[in-house]
Amino acid sequence: MAELAIIGGTGLTTLKNLEIRKREVMRTPYGEPSGPLMHGELCGKDVVFIPRHGHGHTIPPHMVNYRANIWALRETGAHSVIAVAAVGGIREDMVPGRLAFPDQIIDYTWSRKNTYFEQGLNEVVHIDFTEPYSERVRRLLIGAARELGLEAAENGTYAATQGPRLETAAEIDRLERDGCSMVGMTGMPEAALARELGLCYATCAVIANRAAGRGDGAISMADIEANLAVGMEQVRRLLETAIPKLESAC
Repeated sequence: MAELAIIGGTGLTTLKNLEIRKREVMRTPYGEPSGPLMHGELCGKDVVFIPRHGHGHTIPPHMVNYRANIWALRETGAHSVIAVAAVGGIREDMVPGRLAFPDQIIDYTWSRKNTYFEQGLNEVVHIDFTEPYSERVRRLLIGAARELGLEAAENGTYAATQGPRLETAAEIDRLERDGCSMVGMTGMPEAALARELGLCYATCAVIANRAAGRGDGAISMADIEANLAVGMEQVRRLLETAIPKLESAC
């Protein structure tokens, strides 16, 4: 039984040091997940891994079946989730290639299936989402980054936008006024769904680019890919340091 689930984002479709024991195709009440779940061992811990956008990176953020993904991970027995995500940097210190561990999130998405509590309810269900990320898992990641000497932002507010297009400069200005530090397209409803199922969820974000209007000129996919290559190598080192210290309790 896996103790930890890892969701791979853009730039992390595989974990090269994961000793894969089996690949599992799962069916859920909410449809199919993004791809087969990969069960294995990483740094002495049982881990289950799923690439959010599919193994060929073919599923855009607004079409990810977040409910199926989170449900499937919970069904494996995982109690903690580390979600890796590529984001754009809004705050001045959110520079390309750097890691960030957000502690808050604002949801700007629409029309996504965003809850399990829709049908067959005996009563209306409301979850507490005051602190959207597991502080224990966040502290685990922060501690690993410090141990490795990695430059990482230890807090910040993640703006979850609809995608798949990138934002306008005016939209980024608005997000900054709202207090957002970084912008991505996959943070919601993933975080809320994990909370609904009682999973200890935290995000490890990689700054792939300066957000619209914050850099020099247009955003280049070539630059994003180069920054992700650097950032994802840091993520792999981070996971190898953090995972052996994972504890069961939230």
